[in-house]
Amino acid sequence: MKNLDPKRARWIRIRMGILCGMMGLGLGVIVSGAHRIQVEDGQDWYDLAERQRQRRLHVTPKRGTIYDRNGASLAESVEVPSVSLDAVELLRGIEDRYLPMRIQQYGERIAQALNLPQEEVVDKISRRRRFVWLKRRVSEAEVAAVRALGEKNQRYPLRGLQIEGEGHRFYPNRELGGPLIGFVSPDGEGREGLELALDHELRGKSSEVRGLRDRSGRLIFSEGIEDEAALAGHNVYLTIDKGIQFTAERELEAAMKTYEATGGAVVVADPSSGEILAMASAPGYNPNDYSVADPDARRNRCVVDRFEPGSTIKIFSIGTALAARSVSPTASIYCEEGNMAIDNVVIHDTHPAKFLSVTQILSLSSNIGTSKIALGLGEQRLYEGFRRFGFGDTTGIPFPGESMGVLRPRGRPWVSVETAAASFGQGISVTTLQLTMAMVAIANGGKLLEPVLIKRVTDGGGTMLSETQPRVRREAVSATVAKMMSEMLVAVTEGEGTGVEAAIPGFRVAGKTGTAQKIDPATGRYTDTHYVASFVGFVPADKPRLVISVVLDEPLGGTYGGGSVAAPVFRRIGEMALRYLGVTPRGSVPMKLSEVSERAKVGDPATSTYQVLTEARAAVAPITAGVVTPSAPMKSGETRVPDLTGQPVREAIRAASAAGLSPTAFGTGRLSRAEPPAGTVLPKGSTVKLFFEPSS
Repeated sequence: MKNLDPKRARWIRIRMGILCGMMGLGLGVIVSGAHRIQVEDGQDWYDLAERQRQRRLHVTPKRGTIYDRNGASLAESVEVPSVSLDAVELLRGIEDRYLPMRIQQYGERIAQALNLPQEEVVDKISRRRRFVWLKRRVSEAEVAAVRALGEKNQRYPLRGLQIEGEGHRFYPNRELGGPLIGFVSPDGEGREGLELALDHELRGKSSEVRGLRDRSGRLIFSEGIEDEAALAGHNVYLTIDKGIQFTAERELEAAMKTYEATGGAVVVADPSSGEILAMASAPGYNPNDYSVADPDARRNRCVVDRFEPGSTIKIFSIGTALAARSVSPTASIYCEEGNMAIDNVVIHDTHPAKFLSVTQILSLSSNIGTSKIALGLGEQRLYEGFRRFGFGDTTGIPFPGESMGVLRPRGRPWVSVETAAASFGQGISVTTLQLTMAMVAIANGGKLLEPVLIKRVTDGGGTMLSETQPRVRREAVSATVAKMMSEMLVAVTEGEGTGVEAAIPGFRVAGKTGTAQKIDPATGRYTDTHYVASFVGFVPADKPRLVISVVLDEPLGGTYGGGSVAAPVFRRIGEMALRYLGVTPRGSVPMKLSEVSERAKVGDPATSTYQVLTEARAAVAPITAGVVTPSAPMKSGETRVPDLTGQPVREAIRAASAAGLSPTAFGTGRLSRAEPPAGTVLPKGSTVKLFFEPSS
């Protein structure tokens, strides 16, 4: 620089200064950018890097199990294999010019393995998504075929196919309790019944799993699940008893077939606690195959359907009047010999009479007698009495779609004819569950309980989370009135009462029949061809263990009365349930379990046990089929109706014909009763009606 011209040296220094300044400025920009990236925006870039190298999986917990009161499974989740596809991984490394050919080849191979249309598989591959379901709930053979596609010993092994366990809801008892339990859709959400009502408890809480992933997006390291309880939903224990539920559904289905009814409902409850032991609805369906079921069959008629109760409401009309002291239990009421006009409407009785006591009004189901009691009570007090028994309001059961029923027109009171009609069950509507809970109030001493369907809820480890206790809503009537009504209702099932078909040998039964005309939608008037037959009662009458309501919609099998259609269903369900609960008839001595075990050691255990139970049942209710009951002496040309109770159709008809009678059969199964009854002396050739019922 010393040997250079001063001007040239100065110019060189200037250029070097400019260059150093530019380099310093560039370095400053780099340092500033590095500071902004690493310090100011460092957390954002760190989060981005973590998201790129980590994979998050949302873990859906296993859906909880629904059990009956004894721990028998009613609905459970099982793991079934499903096949998914990562199309990006499947096509990785293939040149663009070969993609169409490879997609077709891969689509054909996958379609053959899973028995799917090739076009559908090709379309899913062409979309090139990281996740798509190929087929859900595959068989073991299809699983093996998919695994074979990924074996590396072949020329073109397929990548990106995943076999994943997926929860599937399974109902081990098939149709049992279908309308009550409901079903779960493929996305894991409850859609109907208790599956919908308890969806929040059964599904549990979803959790998230984080971990590292490789270049293919596969999880190679998991950080674990913070909440282990997220792996399973809550388990629900119902108050339903599987054995009683099975009997209720079986007897209801048999009655529907016998009488060609369009629908039916049965509710069995424990009057001391309000627990629902059975809730049967027919026709039913199999929740495992809900997609092919008729939507009408998926409806829980016990809770959703409302109907005019007919004469069963007389229990609560008369009970309200007795509680209000507007009528004396010993009063004798003039029943107009079967016809009474109110507001240009004539009310009829099927059993015309002059004077009837309150008990006779119930046992003979007098519309006129009940109407006079209700008119003496007054429409407002009758309405309030119905409300105290829970009519016109929901019961509080945790079930979707519960109907409130219809108690009276909105905004106006009843006129006289409406008061009279409401007292014997016309112009109002109730549900089977409402009717059951109202009868529970009579059976337990006057307390209206809230129905209990959920006994307890536990977590996946069995820890108790909640337990339902009996809850009294209000006092419907006093204990004295309830006891009085119980004794009156026993007369319905004895002697000349309308519900003698509900009588259970060895037990006093309290109940009431109902036969209600249905309204023709075309005319808006009551029809003479369509009816609702019902029976509600409890047993034993002195210490009630069971309250049972039976409703059959539009029975057409030759008879439609509640006493002949619904009452026998009550009897058969009651007989089985009492035996199942260990309640023995009066005068019988139950055999000890040790004695049954000793008898069962001889020969085949199942056969020996069956013989023991058969002998015990025969000792309580001996079979009298074919026995002729002595009565008045016969004259020439007369014959006596033989007692053929329990005989099948063919044998009963043959025996009646041999006795010189002309038999007419109604129903199927075994003979339950005859009209005229056994022992009656008739002229030879007279017609005798034989009523058959399916064996319980």
